[in-house]
Amino acid sequence: MSNPIINAAFDGGNIRVVAIDGDRINLEIVRDRDSDFFQWFYFRVAEADGRALTFRIVNAGLSAYPFGWPGYRVRASTDRQAWRMADTRYADGVLEWTWTADGPLVWFAYFAPYTSEMHDALVARAAALPGFAHRELGQSLDGRAIDYFRVGAGTKQVWLYARQHPGESMCEWWMEGAIEHLADGSAPGIAALLAKATVHLVPNMNPDGTARGHLRTNAAGVNLNREWHAPSPERSPEVLCVLAEMDRTGVDVAIDVHGDEAIPANFLAGYEGIPSWTDDHGARFTEYGRRLAAHTPDFQTEKGYQKAAPGTANLAMSTNQLAERFGAVSMTLEMPFKDHDPNPDPEFGWSPERSKRLAHAMLETLADMIDEL
Repeated sequence: MSNPIINAAFDGGNIRVVAIDGDRINLEIVRDRDSDFFQWFYFRVAEADGRALTFRIVNAGLSAYPFGWPGYRVRASTDRQAWRMADTRYADGVLEWTWTADGPLVWFAYFAPYTSEMHDALVARAAALPGFAHRELGQSLDGRAIDYFRVGAGTKQVWLYARQHPGESMCEWWMEGAIEHLADGSAPGIAALLAKATVHLVPNMNPDGTARGHLRTNAAGVNLNREWHAPSPERSPEVLCVLAEMDRTGVDVAIDVHGDEAIPANFLAGYEGIPSWTDDHGARFTEYGRRLAAHTPDFQTEKGYQKAAPGTANLAMSTNQLAERFGAVSMTLEMPFKDHDPNPDPEFGWSPERSKRLAHAMLETLADMIDEL
């Protein structure tokens, strides 16, 4: 019997075969270029029909966030449309699952992918929407476009930007949901929001990392969410061009969309610890989270990151930089690679469709309190 064929030589792919011993396949995730980060994987398996194969990612314990593996379940698809969770084990630094193939091909990924080709299709659709204006703000180190959209005519300046960390693919699913909702004039509160606010969207801040199959960095191995204090053309042109446009428009509200490896819930991180912190400024952020949790069962406020102590905020991170620079109500949304445990889905876990619906809920909550922000 011939060995199954493992392939990751495609848009966003990442895996390396270590050894194939019968039905046991040892794999390694490849590090981001010029970086120690790795956790994202995406590959396909061919010529495995009818076989029960055991896949073992043997370097999982050395990944960027090994504490994220316990409780995690790999995503599997036979059509690249539906990505279901597969039973997954983690022990002794090895991530392992068994799959019985009932067809000629199967794909596995850390989360449902949102590839460069999918991004280009989203950009083409959005550019044709009534009221949406498109610009190319700049280019990445590999020469890829930093796509930007503007919609609305109000004085409040709302910025939505995603995928500084390219392996967090749920972020661009969220952006797809945001764009679709902003284009739906019948959606609750959207017409009123666009009358009061101008919404700026950057669906993918890191197109190079997306194409290369990186977890966290751009083509130079740079974590873009540590560049907002002093972006440069040599290291972080992606941040440089977006921040320049923010300086031109101003920022009243900012949502930086991310994914979290370990915490099985959706949550917001704020800007506690910035030098200009005031209780009134912080209260508006807290109130937004409270209202969002009341609006959807796919959000909660109990789990999240530890708050920074006064004066210790890292201004190289976008949420802190924008809150300090503009006085913005600035926030980082974190979505899970696992599931939103307060409202779980045993088949799909946290999923593309739920990411899109969360964007709807967040925009509706934003519309509800835009005057206060």
